[in-house]
Amino acid sequence: MATTVTTEVESALEAPAAPVPTRRSRIARSAPMLTFLARRLLSSLFVLLGATFIVFMLFSYSVDPLEDLLFSTAPNAGQLIDERIALLNLDTPPLIRYFLWLGNVLTGDLGVSWRTGQPVTAMIGTALPSTLTLVFGAIVLAIGLGVLVGMVAALRQYTRFDYAVTFFSFVLFSLPSFWVAVLLKVWGAIGFNDFLRDPTIAWHTIAVLAVIGGALLSAVVGGTRRTRWISFAAATVGNVALLTFISATDWILDPSLGHLGIAVLGTAVAFGVVALTAGLANKRALYAALTAVVVGVALKTPLQFVFVNASWPLILGLAVAAVASGALIGWLFGGDDRGVSVRVASVTALAVGAFLFVDRIMQVWLMYNQASQINHRPISTMGSQTPGLRGDFWIMTLDQFTHILLPTITLVLISFAGYTRYTRASMLEVMNQDYIRTARAKGLSERVVTVRHAFRNALIPLATIVPLDVAAMIGGAIITESIFGWSGMGQLFINGLRRAEVEVVMGHFLVVGSMLIVASILVDFIYAALDPRIRVNA
Repeated sequence: MATTVTTEVESALEAPAAPVPTRRSRIARSAPMLTFLARRLLSSLFVLLGATFIVFMLFSYSVDPLEDLLFSTAPNAGQLIDERIALLNLDTPPLIRYFLWLGNVLTGDLGVSWRTGQPVTAMIGTALPSTLTLVFGAIVLAIGLGVLVGMVAALRQYTRFDYAVTFFSFVLFSLPSFWVAVLLKVWGAIGFNDFLRDPTIAWHTIAVLAVIGGALLSAVVGGTRRTRWISFAAATVGNVALLTFISATDWILDPSLGHLGIAVLGTAVAFGVVALTAGLANKRALYAALTAVVVGVALKTPLQFVFVNASWPLILGLAVAAVASGALIGWLFGGDDRGVSVRVASVTALAVGAFLFVDRIMQVWLMYNQASQINHRPISTMGSQTPGLRGDFWIMTLDQFTHILLPTITLVLISFAGYTRYTRASMLEVMNQDYIRTARAKGLSERVVTVRHAFRNALIPLATIVPLDVAAMIGGAIITESIFGWSGMGQLFINGLRRAEVEVVMGHFLVVGSMLIVASILVDFIYAALDPRIRVNA
């Protein structure tokens, strides 16, 4: 035995040391990835080039810029036609015009709108941020809610909650977006604005809403029959108390979270984050998250002085500070796994910071509602801002929120259904895999099996859908933008078609095509991040 040990030690000592990574070796390892990126970009550029050619040809042969003049009764119609032909170079074959346009694009010139005289680059620069504002919130909410509900439905397979989610998902998925938008205009704007004249909730409405909320929570919690009934009763009583308080105090007219509301919501987030990521048995992580809540509530009053001269850079800076403070709290609580405490406390601190931000916006709701331009009808149905309204950062932010609310809900409802179905199907497939049964056989808790083993692999199908959906939505939610009067990329495209402006249409197509190229490349890297078995190489 001693001889064997001695031999192993000697061989270990005589074995050559592991080579230290050099700059050349690191470059050699990164070469396959760079080759992959180069090949993907080159092939994608050829595809984009072919697509622009097809779109330009289709536009040139299907849209006639002279249509309005051909039916004109003006005495100088012929002269106007000749001038427009010269202006748009229509006496040149479309193939030549395409290469002329392509040559200008390669120099960074997307052309000029011949109707308005504006550069296409400037028009896109105005429309793109508007669309990004609309799309970003909608896609984040749709993904978050869709993944959460889809996971719960998969874990509660063949229960009444699963059947209800399946039913409503198919209903929302089949609804046309224009119909959803019109209903939201009628009930979400006109109906709610009328309700604000006398925001009193009838007792039977309170009872119905409380029962629905209790049944929903009971279905999500699951468990034994006794557990479900306890959850149902507690949620119903809590909903009755909350709705009665809102109705009796006219809280809707002058809302506020206050210290108590922020503390309750922050505590709920802390317990939820800890339960999902670390388990409630991890006391250090739980204490770190609760400490982040206490610090956030304590800072509510001092932050009111900071919020006086608020701006978006300041708000973003405070968000970074909240994450950093949460990370510091988690690191100080430490333990064997500091990383878990740091993550939990950071997420909780960011959530509490968001509640503080929302509470500050709520404080100007009464003033905003009483403004002459609003006239006690705050939920807007058209445009992205109220004409003539002036105010500080909080008033203008609230105004933007009231305008973006309904189009965002429209996009969320339509996208949410698809993400829910994809997540449920993917989660069910993963939960039936052999490695999941092995993890359970090893004695791992259901939380660990679901969150650490199943959830990550269940996201792989969504990794294909989400980036491409985001890129496509950046092209503009044409129907939603048209109904709500939102001046984004969708409206830019429609106006370009109506005015027969090929430069505008091609500029829009070029931006959307480039976004799709970037999204398709990102999909490959997301695959590699979610599944270690996948490698991005040549």
